[in-house]
Amino acid sequence: MADNSDLLPYIDRLKTGRVLCIGDVMLDHYVYGQVERVSPEAPIPVLWIEREMKTLGGAGNVLRNLRALGAAASFISVVGNDEAGREVGRLMEAQDGAEAHVLVQPQRTTTIKMRYIAGNQQLLRADRESAIPLDPYIREDLLRLARELVADHSVVVISDYAKGVLTEGVALEIIRAAREAGARVIVDPKGGDHIRYRGADLVKPNRRELAHATGMPVATDSEIIAASRALIERCGFNAVLASLGAEGSVLIPADGTAHIQRAEVREVYDVSGAGDTVVATVAAALAVGVGLSDAARLGNLAAGIVVSKIGTAVVYASELAAALNGRDLHAADKHVPRSHALDLVARWRRHGLKIGFTNGCFDLLHPGHVALLGQAKAACDRLVVGLNSDASTARLKGPRRPIQNESERAAVLASLAAVDLIVVFEEDTPMELIRDIRPQLLVKGDDYRLEEVVGADFVKHAGGEVLLAKVVPGYSTTATIARLAS
Repeated sequence: MADNSDLLPYIDRLKTGRVLCIGDVMLDHYVYGQVERVSPEAPIPVLWIEREMKTLGGAGNVLRNLRALGAAASFISVVGNDEAGREVGRLMEAQDGAEAHVLVQPQRTTTIKMRYIAGNQQLLRADRESAIPLDPYIREDLLRLARELVADHSVVVISDYAKGVLTEGVALEIIRAAREAGARVIVDPKGGDHIRYRGADLVKPNRRELAHATGMPVATDSEIIAASRALIERCGFNAVLASLGAEGSVLIPADGTAHIQRAEVREVYDVSGAGDTVVATVAAALAVGVGLSDAARLGNLAAGIVVSKIGTAVVYASELAAALNGRDLHAADKHVPRSHALDLVARWRRHGLKIGFTNGCFDLLHPGHVALLGQAKAACDRLVVGLNSDASTARLKGPRRPIQNESERAAVLASLAAVDLIVVFEEDTPMELIRDIRPQLLVKGDDYRLEEVVGADFVKHAGGEVLLAKVVPGYSTTATIARLAS
């Protein structure tokens, strides 16, 4: 295993970077379920749907990865005047720390990729899209935004998925504006005509795209290097980063020695979106002054992490830090955002681990809490704790609660060996979080009746169980506060 520990000081710096991303956004729609029988109508599996998830894809996935790394980002794209386009807008609004400009072209169809998944196996992908060029007025609006925003960003990512946003000279205009503003340009290309990215600093084709662009063989490292140098010569690029998926990457600068980097992958489940992760990581690193070679090494490390996840996934800065420290990638932090938590839970489930769940405010942790959490962990392999947010706690307990804020409560919970993961939820009940996590075990105290336990029916219907843990008498946060007040 290569020693990349010298990259560790860069991780904290990533959150100070600013990257502008422009490209084809799409809506990734995942339908998850189980297959237990074959259809009597045709020799096809019947998917019993358990849950659905919609997320940003294409250039939107580059944005998601930038935010997961902590980098500030601005974003420009175009959608249609349809429900998928409105859903993209809603998902953009949820990207804290991102300045998103999503233009609407009425006659356009927003690209949707629907993936049907049973367990870890993708059964079918169904696409709805159009790749028409931009209307002249939309084109001018996009380029005007690009010229305005590029002045505040040191790195520009052009994420081309061949859906029409970057065709007919748009990419070249963006590159020209970036060069005039002194910004570096990274291109994730599509198709064989790479001359339309002429003058970019770095282009990141995969093996198939490199072969398509050059007409040259790319089976070996030496062939990849030769094809990349031909591309650099023809299009005036400063470097090519040839992405080889789960195998790693090869960085070929216009002047200098090629760097071959092998990915350190523990398990490969899904390579979709891995290129977005690489581009985002390299861009974030370059934006904070990391050299190209080290930025490419960070991108390679991120690729090795993201291919072990299902679906269009992201890599978090904490995961990069954990990998560089030689720690378990998925045990670096216990208190994580919901999207990160779902990644971890999916990985645990793939390893056959039993997922348990309990929830509460856990304000002023006391022996009763500790006993309940201990009983819960004894009945499962991994225990996820849903923690009411400050606002949720105040609605449930009154305006003078919580005594400790959610970060403090999470820190105390994280110190307990029984707790494996903590997810803060804003709702009054954890029902939505339970649906997302799909635990095999749901735990509450035996001071509840079974019919009072939120999520009990859902968990039992999915084949799980509900445990009413024995409550230690005499302990409650309310009683503790009352004693302190007296």
